[in-house]
Amino acid sequence: MKVILVTGGTGLVGRALEEAVSRDPSPEERWIFLSSKDGDLSDMISTRSLFDKYKPTHVIHLAAMVGGLFKNMKYQVDFLRTNLLINDCVLHFCCEYKVEKCVSCLSTCVFPDKTTYPIDESMVHNGPPHSSNFGYSYAKRMIDIQNRAYHDQYGCMFTSVIPTNIYGPHDNFNLEDSHVIPGLIHKCYLAKRSGECLVVFGSGKPLRQFIYSKDLARLFLWVLRHYTETDPIILSVGEEQEVPIADVATFIVKAMDFKGEIIFDTSKPDGQFKKTANNAKLRHYLPDFQFTPIHTAIDETVKWFVENYDSARK
Repeated sequence: MKVILVTGGTGLVGRALEEAVSRDPSPEERWIFLSSKDGDLSDMISTRSLFDKYKPTHVIHLAAMVGGLFKNMKYQVDFLRTNLLINDCVLHFCCEYKVEKCVSCLSTCVFPDKTTYPIDESMVHNGPPHSSNFGYSYAKRMIDIQNRAYHDQYGCMFTSVIPTNIYGPHDNFNLEDSHVIPGLIHKCYLAKRSGECLVVFGSGKPLRQFIYSKDLARLFLWVLRHYTETDPIILSVGEEQEVPIADVATFIVKAMDFKGEIIFDTSKPDGQFKKTANNAKLRHYLPDFQFTPIHTAIDETVKWFVENYDSARK
C-alpha cells in the first residue's frame, strides 16, 4: 500500500488534488492531506513527528509561504527564509524515511528575468529571477538543486513540477496578497455589489499562461504515478494560450455579469511583462491531454466564489 502525504493539502492545489483522487482512485493508494494546523514544516521536530506518524512512501510537497506581487516585494527575507526551511525539512525527512518518490511544486517565477522566450526546463538557473519576488524565487529554485543532490548522494527519486499561474476554487481571494485572477474576482464581486468601477492594477498588458487547478491536479497524479525524471517538468497550457491581464479581467467581468466601468491603474507596477513557458516536454509525454478553456474555468471559479463567499479565503 502506498501512503501518499500531501503537504499544503488544504490549499488551492491540494483541494483540487483531493477531488482528482476521488475521481481516479487507486486501491493501492492511501492519501493524507496535511494542513498547516497539523504541524510546522519549517521546524525539524514538528516535521519529523509528522513523518513518524504517517510513514509516507510518497510525498507531494505543496506547502509554501506564498503571496501576490506586492506581498512578495515587501517581505523578501520572510519568503526566502521560510520557504528554505520548509523545503529543507520536508526533503531531509523524505530521505531519512526512505520515501520512494517526492514531487515538489515550483513556479515559473524561478526562471531568469532576462531571458529568451519561450522558457523551458533547461533554463531555470541561467540568470537571476525578477527582482519583485527574488526571495521566493531563489527558495523555490533550490528545490531543484536539492533534488539533484539527494539523487546523486542517496539515490532518492525527488523531482519537481513547474506550473504556470494557477487559479480555481479554494484559492486565496485576499485583496492584499492574492494572485491576479482570485484578486480580480474578489474586486469585481465587491464592485458589482457597491455599484463602483472595477480597478485593475497595472496596464493590463502583461501576458500570462494560466492553468486551472483541476487540470493541474490531474497532471500531478500522472507525475506521481508515471514521471521518472529528476529534472523538473513544466505543467502548462501551450504558448498560444498566453493571454493579457486585460483579457482575464474581461472574462471575469463577463462571468460575474458586471456592468460597470473598468479602470486600469497604471500608477501600479505591472511586474514581469511575460514569462512564456514551453510545454513541449509535457506534450511529449501526454500529447492528447485536454486543458479546460480559460473562460470555462473562470466561469466555474467565479461561480464557486460567489456561492462560497462567506467561507472563502479572503
